[in-house]
Amino acid sequence: MAVAHENPIGEYLRARRELVRPQDIGIPDISARRRVHGLRREEVAMLAGVSSDYYIRLEQGRDQHPSPQVLDALARALQLDDAATAHLHQLATPPARRRRKTPPPEKVPAGILELIASWNQSPAYVYGRYMDILAANTLATALVPFYTKGENLVRAVFLDPRVPDIYGNWEDVTMSTVASLRVRVGPDIDDPRLNELVGELSVRSERFRQLWARHDVHTKRSGAARIDHPLVGPLELHSEKLPIPNTDHQTLAVHYAAPGSASAQALALLATTTAQDEEHEQTRNIRS
Repeated sequence: MAVAHENPIGEYLRARRELVRPQDIGIPDISARRRVHGLRREEVAMLAGVSSDYYIRLEQGRDQHPSPQVLDALARALQLDDAATAHLHQLATPPARRRRKTPPPEKVPAGILELIASWNQSPAYVYGRYMDILAANTLATALVPFYTKGENLVRAVFLDPRVPDIYGNWEDVTMSTVASLRVRVGPDIDDPRLNELVGELSVRSERFRQLWARHDVHTKRSGAARIDHPLVGPLELHSEKLPIPNTDHQTLAVHYAAPGSASAQALALLATTTAQDEEHEQTRNIRS
């Protein structure tokens, strides 16, 4: 399923306009009199200090080159944060169109592979531009089954039936996953691989379709993860996501528990069990 994007600025402005509540900007919300979700076009134009006609041209795609000053004014009117404002500016200056070449396979730096392999007490994995898992240590896979090389995080979050049971905050996870994907691809919304992924998920997941239409953009570098593990029970973990220099949007993700906590004990038990299972598997392979 192809995904057409001929008016990225207009799509973005419309989506964000519909998410701003009138009362948040001092406009009485008399629901019976309003026939639109969020703000009206003329209200955004007034708040941004531009004419209604000009704003309508922007949404309709008849003007796709607003000045940086206008973009900043629209961002303030729509109450965009720094990441969303930067994304709006990117949409106004998309990369030059050129003949696409088949990209080379994403390759994780050797040092990163050695690093995560040495962490036998910390689940760690690497994902790439499209949120494909490029590498994972044994404990990461034991913690969450789709933290496995070759899996796609976005596809798994929305289509793997085990996910809602694994994550105690599944709705939050879906929102942050979609917003992170948008940040990673930036204005390059005609990317064939992205279109393939978005098209598949739009057909198969109503939840994804709704979230993709919001045009949320943000990347959580740190946060909390609540994971209900079938072997060691519920885990309250912290996560850190670290960009890997000199790669195409590769990110190193690491989970850890607060020292001395019940989750730290459970994670240590999982690490021990995983190491023992791996040792038994190696022994069977040698004997066979």
